[in-house]
Amino acid sequence: MMRVVVIDGQGGGIGRQLVSRLREALPDVEIAAVGTNCCATNAMLKAGANSGATGENAVLVACRNADVIAGPIGIAIADSLGGEISPAMAVAVARSSAKRVLLPFQFCDNIIAGVGDYNIARLVQSAVEAIVGISAAHS
Repeated sequence: MMRVVVIDGQGGGIGRQLVSRLREALPDVEIAAVGTNCCATNAMLKAGANSGATGENAVLVACRNADVIAGPIGIAIADSLGGEISPAMAVAVARSSAKRVLLPFQFCDNIIAGVGDYNIARLVQSAVEAIVGISAAHS
């Protein structure tokens, strides 16, 4: 079974939307919610994640066991998400052998050239479609 790790911080709103939409699109996939704080983890668990964990070590461990890592692009950039992403977390995401599906939000002083300023719903839908494609290839 494919294991999707959704990583988010702050209030967990992006992760919550990802988990909810993934649960609808892929009801049998294992979704692990990993928050940089307990609020983010709880939001993703309420949205339907199978399991949840919080903090730096949780990110490090989850990235080793993931088939897909999903979340805002800041999860791969040290000191982003208001400082919640440590350098070790960013390295774990970047070095993981998992496929990464990163939502290109234009915040935290990171500007992604060539990417429009899309709304959250459109970015989440695009991420879910990418993960559904990965799931089909994984089967």
